[in-house]
This record gives sequence, C-alpha cells and structure tokens, in this order.
Amino acid sequence: MVVAVTPSSPPQMVSISKNTNKNDDISYNSNHSLLVSSLSDCKDISQLKQIHALTLRTTLPHHYNTLFLYSRILHFASSADLDYAYRVFEQIENPNAFMWNTLIRACSQNADTKEQAIKVFHRMVEQASVLPDKHTFPFVLKACAYLFALLEGKQAHGQLIKHGFGSDVYISNSLIHFYATCGCLDLAEKVFENMLERSMVSWNVMIDAFVQFGEFDSALKLFVQMQNLFEPDGYTLQSIINACADLGALSLGMWINAYIMRKSDPGLVSNVLINNSLVEMYCKCGSLELAQQVFERMPKRDITSWNSIILGFAMHGKAEAALEYFDSLVKEGSILPNSITFVGVLSACNHRGLVKKGGEFFDLMIRSYNIPPVLQHYGCLVDLFARAGHIDEALDLVSNMPMKPDVVIWRSLLDACCKKNAGVELSEEVAKQIFESEGGVCSGVYVLLSRVYASASRWNDVGLVRKLMTDKGITKEPGCSSIEIDGIAHEFFAGDTSHPQTKEIYVVLDEVDERLKSIGYSPDYSQAPMVDELNNGKRHSLRLHSERLAIALGILNLKPGIPIRVFKNLRVCNDCHEVTKLISRIFNVEIIVRDRARFHRFKDGSCSCMDYW
Repeated sequence: MVVAVTPSSPPQMVSISKNTNKNDDISYNSNHSLLVSSLSDCKDISQLKQIHALTLRTTLPHHYNTLFLYSRILHFASSADLDYAYRVFEQIENPNAFMWNTLIRACSQNADTKEQAIKVFHRMVEQASVLPDKHTFPFVLKACAYLFALLEGKQAHGQLIKHGFGSDVYISNSLIHFYATCGCLDLAEKVFENMLERSMVSWNVMIDAFVQFGEFDSALKLFVQMQNLFEPDGYTLQSIINACADLGALSLGMWINAYIMRKSDPGLVSNVLINNSLVEMYCKCGSLELAQQVFERMPKRDITSWNSIILGFAMHGKAEAALEYFDSLVKEGSILPNSITFVGVLSACNHRGLVKKGGEFFDLMIRSYNIPPVLQHYGCLVDLFARAGHIDEALDLVSNMPMKPDVVIWRSLLDACCKKNAGVELSEEVAKQIFESEGGVCSGVYVLLSRVYASASRWNDVGLVRKLMTDKGITKEPGCSSIEIDGIAHEFFAGDTSHPQTKEIYVVLDEVDERLKSIGYSPDYSQAPMVDELNNGKRHSLRLHSERLAIALGILNLKPGIPIRVFKNLRVCNDCHEVTKLISRIFNVEIIVRDRARFHRFKDGSCSCMDYW
C-alpha cells in the first residue's frame, strides 16, 4: 500500500498518555490498524515517509498506541536511512528503551557511525528518563570493540553491573569479545571465569580469544573442558583448527577432521570456512597430501580456498604445484585472483628463485587484473631478487617503490647480504636503514649483522655487536622447537635439559656426533654464538640448537617410517640444515621442519628447498 499524503503542519512532539476518551478509541483504532498494516507492507524509505506523514496527520499525540507506531517507523528507518531515523527519534518526547536500543543498534552496525552508538548510549544514561536494559549493552560493547574504545567499554561495563546485568549470559559474551578485541585477554578471561552460567557462545568466544592471542594451549584445554557440556559447533571447530595450525598439532587436527566427517552433518562437511581452515591447517602442519584431499573434495570454493592451497604449496617450496593451482583458478574463471593470490604466487617464485617468472607475475597482476601492488608484493619481489643474488636489482626496486620500504624489506636485504657475502660495507648500510626505520630495533638485526662480521672473520666487530646489544638491553630471541609425539607436544629451547628423557636425548646426540665425524662432517661456525669462542665451545652450542634436541627425541620415540615433524620459531641455521640432511640419510628417516620462513623436507640426505632458503 502506498499512502500519498504529505504533512500539512510541523511535526508534533509525540508523547504517551492513557487519559484518552474511550469513544475516540473506536475510530482511532481503525486508523491505527491501517497504519500498522501499511508499515508491515512498507518496501522502501519513500513509502515509509508517506506513512510517517499520515501518522503525523491522523494520530492523537497523547494516545497510548501512538508510541508503538513511532517505534515501528523508527525501526524501519534505522535500517533504511539512519539520518531519517535520527529525525524521527528527535520528534519523540519520551522514547522508551526499545527506541533507544533501535538507534544504538543501527549506529553500531554501520562502520561509519559506531562512535555515534556510544554517544547515543551516553545521552541515554545522562537523561536517565529510561534505564538501559539487557538489549542495550551488547550493541554498545560491539561498537566499543570495533573502535578499540577501552575506556568507553569499561564505563559500559560499570553501567551494566550498576543496573544488575552482570550475570546476563548474552552481555557477558559481548564483554569477553570486547576485552579480547581491545587486547585485554586477562579481563576477558576474568569475565568468563566469573560467569555463573555459560552458553555455547561463551565457550566459543573465549576459545577464539585465546587463539587470536596465540594462547593455543589454553584454547585446546578449554576445548577439552567444553566437550563435557556442549557438542562443538562450526565456530568451535574453526577456532580449534586454527589453533592446531599454529601449534603444528597434526594429530588433533586430523581428529577434528575425522569428527566432522563422522558427524555426517552436510552443513559442517560442506562449510567453506571450515574446509579452508582444514586446508591451511594441513599445510601448516606439513601434510600437503591431506591438504590436497580436503581441497579437491570441497563442493564449493571461494578465493580463500584457492589462496590457502597456493600459499601452502609455496610455503613448502613446491613452486610448480602452486603455479599449477593458480592456472587452474584462472581457467575455472568463476573466481578472480585477488591481492593475496599474488602474494602466494610471488612467494612460490621466491622460494624457488624463479626471478624471471616472479617479474612476469608482478606485471600480470598490475596489467591484467588491475591490482595495485602493496608493500607485501614489493617485499616478495625484493626478497626474490636479493636471495637470488641480484642485490643491485633489489636495491633499485626499493629506491623506486611508490611507498617507503618497511623493516621487513630491509631485513630481507640484510639477510641476503649475509648469505651472498655481499660485503661488509653494503651490509652495514642496510643495517643502518633498519636501525633508522620505525620498529627496526630487534635482536634479529644484530644477529644478522654479527653473522656478516663472523663470515668476514671480524671477531672484534662481532664482540662489539654483542656489547651494543647488552648496552641497549636487547637479548637474542631464544630458539624454540616443538615436536608432537602421540598427540603430546614437546617443547625445547637451545641447550634444554628440562625434558624427562634428557639423558636419553643427549645419548642420541652423542651418537649423531660420532656418525657425523665418521663421514667427515665439518661444522659451520658462522651462525654459532656471537662471540669468538674456542672451537669446542662453538661446536657444543651448535649441537644443542633446539631443533636437534627435538629431532633426537623423535628418533628415540617414533616408530620407523613415521616422519619427524619439528616446528621452530626461528630460521634454520646453515649448520643445522646441513646436519639435518645428514641425519635423514644416516638414520633413514624423513624429517619435516617448519621454520619461521618455510618448510624443509629432509629425506635421503637432501632437502626439498634444494639448499635455497
């Protein structure tokens, strides 16, 4: 129904009163029903304005049904035209809690007006004519979370406690999300722990908070507790799969995959987000075969699906397979590559040193797909040139970039200078650029510079770098490696002696040393400690790198034929890379190592990276 009526007088302030004459109700109720019916059939803002005009013209300002009509008009306007909703709201003399909530919710759902949601809430509290209810606070907290408005969110927290909503499950869930989003994991956890009653959402939002903060062990422990009360849903599973991916917990990831298949729930089995997470998890856990299985059986895919498999193969150094998947994406034609796709493609070229191919894809991205290159694309290309030994080309690219290079780009250049023996002077100049860049002061830069000096046998300068770190209070990030055995993760730091099987581990390391000697192995001291020590001290430190301890535990406990999977927080050093190749041949074992940059698959004395990393 379209009611073509325009207001003949200025808008009236609408209020509510029950002191109306009963005889007036007969005709008024008929008109009221007509307006309600018109609002139910309303299709657009134009019709709404006509109905609003008729409401102004024909309703009694103080009739008890008038406020209901305005609440319906405001509700429709809030989703169609927020400015108009504001004007409607301002005409209402005594808006009720529903009307305040309607306006707050509308503001909180629009990225450009979330700050207005907080202001409307403050106005509601200040006027005090209507008290906030349990529906008010989730909208406000949502806006505060989006804006990282910690102070305003804490004020809302105080208000909800004041009004007796501290035990409301829905509000507590919003609080957990708000605090986690604002970086206050401890406060989010405190809210969760103090909840007298928890819903499935409560567990999901807390588990997801732990995952977002990298507290993967805590997320998994909470997941185990939750299973005693609730059956995991899609949101739970996606969060835990992401935790497994970052922890390298392949066994649990496989269990979750089997759980999804066993449930035979079409919604879970075909869920694109869950399948994307599974693909990424298997790639990060070093099982490309299982990643491919999940990808190939997906009934539907989005661009994230393709990006996950392309990035996964790139991370493993399988450039040819990554580029084949890119070709398949292009041939399929229903989905266009995006910016992330080309990060994956350029990374694949980078890990295999395909300099010409990388340049071609960079041009293809710009010319054929009109994707403007961002810093990450330039970073891939700079690293590709530098690691392939084309350091001059890399420096030219950095000079001609349309944006300022970040610390990551300068670090990749310094790393290339170190590996390619580009010269001390150039390395020092690159290091200077890092120190002058925002966020450039970190232990990794000093370590790289010390390696440059060590490679040039300038041990005095190595010592000066160490002294400079001490003076500035900068400590070298400790190497840490983990290995999963029978579903249990074992973590090692360099020189660790805390493991229950430490004695047996060091016996294995002694055996490894003896066998290495017998085949003429000579240690590479360039990445040993940053001070000039006796050769025995250097040799001792190298043999105690965290990944060697993890590999020794794997040799001790894993059955023959089972790959040893190690996850390391730093890049594998030259000496450990060479030793791991030799161990794979001597002990006839496959060793998969994920370091900070990529995967290395060691087998029969060689590595999948072909000594290029």
